[in-house]
Amino acid sequence: MNSRPWVVVEAPDDRGLRRVTVGGSAAGSVWSLRELRKLLARLGHPDVDVEDPASVCWHGEGSATWPDRPVRRRATMAVMTAGLLASGMLSALIGWPDASGALTFAQRIIGAGLVLAGVVQVAGAVLALDHWGRREYRASGAIVLLGVFIALATDGLLFLLWLEEKEVTPYLFAFVPLGCWAVWAFTVLIREKAWKGLPHPGRFVAGFYATALLSAVSLAYSTLYQPATAPLRFTLNAEFGRARQDRSRDYIHIPLKVSVKNTGDVSVYVVVNDVSVYGRDAKYFGDVSKGAFLRAWEKSIGEKGKEGEEAERHVDGFTFKTLSSTRLYEPGDVLEAGQEDTFVHVFQIPRDASYDLIDVDVQFTYMRKDRGRIDVEQYSKPHQSWRHPRFACRAVVADDVDECPLDPLTYHGRVRHNNNLVNVTRAPLYVTAFWAPIGLPRYSISSFHFTGGRINGAADKRELKKFGISSRHATAEVSVAELLRFIPAAPR
Repeated sequence: MNSRPWVVVEAPDDRGLRRVTVGGSAAGSVWSLRELRKLLARLGHPDVDVEDPASVCWHGEGSATWPDRPVRRRATMAVMTAGLLASGMLSALIGWPDASGALTFAQRIIGAGLVLAGVVQVAGAVLALDHWGRREYRASGAIVLLGVFIALATDGLLFLLWLEEKEVTPYLFAFVPLGCWAVWAFTVLIREKAWKGLPHPGRFVAGFYATALLSAVSLAYSTLYQPATAPLRFTLNAEFGRARQDRSRDYIHIPLKVSVKNTGDVSVYVVVNDVSVYGRDAKYFGDVSKGAFLRAWEKSIGEKGKEGEEAERHVDGFTFKTLSSTRLYEPGDVLEAGQEDTFVHVFQIPRDASYDLIDVDVQFTYMRKDRGRIDVEQYSKPHQSWRHPRFACRAVVADDVDECPLDPLTYHGRVRHNNNLVNVTRAPLYVTAFWAPIGLPRYSISSFHFTGGRINGAADKRELKKFGISSRHATAEVSVAELLRFIPAAPR
């Protein structure tokens, strides 16, 4: 036997693990004297006297020093692994809907980034077994640290988003405990300097913090800031065509042409739309006094048949009657960017009708597709409020009850933000619209789901703005005299 010891046991590291060299070659690492004997037996030296200085050289500490705390170390490893696995699954679960189905490229990138972050965290969970084990891979600690930091950033961002509304959601019971775990895990890894096994730990730390800062700022900007994006531009026109006499009935057929064009760069969902034609029935007088003119104006404001403020010196006591009401699109239809549609609707009036003017009001209410997604299959199915009272407008609208149309059709469906990070921190939202042949359409976005309560007006306005819901209007007016100028006079 060589006078120089052929078994060398190094001093314990910060976890109590001691490296072993046999015959000048690395043989492995051991946690205890028992493991050392087993290692030597596997190498073919079962009878080595570990206390003999001629056989075993102890560096730093002797054979009695084994500072490993196996229970604590394994508990830390188990908690770290479980937390990284849970956080990785949460990140992938949140990011996948955006990565696979977001309408904008930016949101797809964010979703893909969250899925990739989940993969990194799962990799960190696997390498946590090595980092709190024998550390056979030098980069294991750095990857675990990266996974924990991603978890800390993601859970922190989710918590900040949740603070905006403070609504209870199922995900709240996931990201809040995971956020607390991430703070603990990050503290543990920073305290033990998990990056020390890398060839250039200083560069890694600097690059790690710089990349983390840029990623956090980019993600927060993309998530918290709701850009106005491209403005919406619509062309909405309505015009009356040439009237025709019915050959077998004493009625006049009047065509109405309505054109809709999305001239912007953003596609939209149709929330609700309405085309209502009104006939004005008025009394004519000679010259009237100023007081009578003002009274006529005051009376016009109080008309319920049609909204408007109108007064004429030679006309008094006019009323508006609904002649026709229809829709151009079904709720939930999509109007793509650049799409143009033209509709022709024919309505009838009696030949001897007393109307002097006919006008049309077109209302087109839409939601930007770059702000959210509507469950079209659910939303496009109308509910008849006269058969299901819980769908009635009066039952759910807290204000302006008088404006609710009588016995409306109700459309109701789930609506989601395009950013799934926002969805998981908010209570479910629903878009609701009411349409009837008489009265203006109503619409809202709220958490109301026909299970009780009413729509909150302030919250409704806030959500409508977030989802980019607004209305466009078009009007047209024509005199009955103009329509009948090509119609032969009725025989006396």
